[in-house]
Amino acid sequence: MTPTFVLVHGSNGNGQYYAPLQRELALLGHRSLAVDLPGHGNGGGFSAAFQAQDQAAFAEEPSPLAGVTHADGVAHVIDVVRRAREHGPVVLAGHSRGGFMLTSVANAVPELLERIVYVSAWCCVDSTAGEYLASPENASSALMDVAGLVAGDPAKVGALRMNWRTTDPALLATLKRALLADGTDSEFYAFLATLEPDECLDAGSDRAEADTWGRVPHSYVRLTGDQSIPVALQDRFVAEADALTPANPFDVHSLDSGHLRALLRPSELAGILAESVTRRSTSPAG
Repeated sequence: MTPTFVLVHGSNGNGQYYAPLQRELALLGHRSLAVDLPGHGNGGGFSAAFQAQDQAAFAEEPSPLAGVTHADGVAHVIDVVRRAREHGPVVLAGHSRGGFMLTSVANAVPELLERIVYVSAWCCVDSTAGEYLASPENASSALMDVAGLVAGDPAKVGALRMNWRTTDPALLATLKRALLADGTDSEFYAFLATLEPDECLDAGSDRAEADTWGRVPHSYVRLTGDQSIPVALQDRFVAEADALTPANPFDVHSLDSGHLRALLRPSELAGILAESVTRRSTSPAG
C-alpha cells in the first residue's frame, strides 16, 4: 500500500510550512498531509494588534495558545496518524521543533509508524532540551541572538510571542543568518509572513525510549549549513540515538542547506523522503 507522509511543522508554523515540499512529493507520486498543531493554523494568534503593529496591545493580549500543552499536540498528531494509517503505512516527518512531537508520538504508538524522519529536528535522548540548548554543540546557534523578537511576558500572555514583523534591521539580519543565510531576501521575507506570532510554552520532556521509539525505523536529514540548530548538535542527537538503539541506527542523509532552504527549495528533500519508503523495515514496528 502507498504510504502517507504526515508532516509536523516547526516553531511558530502551521500546515502552510510544507506547501513547497508537498508539491514536490505529489509530483513524485506520493500523498502527504501537513498537520496544524493545536492553537496553530486558522486563528493561530494573528490579531489586529499584530497586523497594525500596535506594540502595547500586542504585548498584552492573551494568546489562544494559553493552556495548550505538548500532550495536546501529541494526542492530535496520534489521531491524525491513526486515521491516515487506515489507508496504508505512515511516515511521520518533522522539522526543527517538530522533532519533539515525533519523539513523543513514536514513544506512544510505534506500531502505527512505518518510519520517522527528523529534518534538522530536535531528538532528545540523553539530555533535556534546556541542557542541549546550553551545550557546547549549540553555542554557535544564531538563535541565541534574537531575544529582541520576544513581545510581552510569556507568563502573562500564555505563550512565547514573537514579532516577526519587526523593522529592526540588525534583528532582521540576524534572523536571516539564522534561518535562511543561503536564500534570497524575497524568500526570507515571504517565509516570515507565514509565521504565527505565538508558540506553545510547553515543548514536553520526552526522550527517545529504546523499547518504543527504538522499534521504529528512523532517518535523520542533516542540514550542514544550519545556523539555528548547528550541525554539531544534529550530530549529537544522531550519536546518542545510535548508542541507545545500536541495532536500529539512524539512516543519515546530508543536505547543503541552512535551516529553511531545504523546505523552500525541496526537490532534494522530497527525493530523500521518497527513497525512505522504498527501504521498508524487514521487522515490522508493531
